[in-house]
Amino acid sequence: MKKLVLLALVFFIAQQGFSQKHEDTEVYTPVPPKVTPGKDCGGPPSDAVVLFDGKNLNQWVLTSDTTKTADWIVKDNILTVNKQSGNIQTKERFNNYQLHIEWRIPADIDGSGQARGNSGVFLASIGKGDAGYELQVLDNYENKTYTNGQAGSIYKQGIPLVNPSRKPGEWQSYDVIWTAPVFDASGKLSTPAYATVFFNGVLVQDHFELKGPTKYIGQPSYDTAHGPSPIKLQAHGDKSKPISYRNIWIREVVQPK
Repeated sequence: MKKLVLLALVFFIAQQGFSQKHEDTEVYTPVPPKVTPGKDCGGPPSDAVVLFDGKNLNQWVLTSDTTKTADWIVKDNILTVNKQSGNIQTKERFNNYQLHIEWRIPADIDGSGQARGNSGVFLASIGKGDAGYELQVLDNYENKTYTNGQAGSIYKQGIPLVNPSRKPGEWQSYDVIWTAPVFDASGKLSTPAYATVFFNGVLVQDHFELKGPTKYIGQPSYDTAHGPSPIKLQAHGDKSKPISYRNIWIREVVQPK
């Protein structure tokens, strides 16, 4: 009897398998939109918004007064921090995105610790000054500091997995996948922010969950609900020589429906 039941079960399973077709697990919609990749690994693809192409700062304003165009120094296709004018941020606001940005510490940089080529890419700026979510920029080729404040860190939160820093004077790159936090109608956090960061092509933040906007003093927390936000570049107040940026572009990440 048991043998008959087993044979019947095997026959049933076999019949079920034969009744299925490979087409049953194939879908044809939605069709991903076509995107032409950049001419090189760091070049903007066809659907990118170019935030700095070496020509002007038309996409940027002063953080301290968003009615004024940013006045950092543009020369030879390079953007150099103007520490006197303060932080700058994009005119446009973004939600979830892919960001590419290149930066360079001066070859003759001086100072030590946090006072050596300090700047930052705020993945979402939520106020004046240094309010927001900061991806640290700093010379850490041979410069020690606290590990959750070195280049590639989510400042005071996420220690980079490795340190792929290049020497001062050489161009470096960040490629970021940013997932913005979501708040409900009452302003309560529904889902936190996440960041994946490649530093010079090396993974240093692997879908890192942020505990809130970055803070210099105190613990981070999601105290202020917000939506899409500008991206901000920091003019740090240290005494070292200013750093430079180039080739900045962004792609909004939109999930297929």
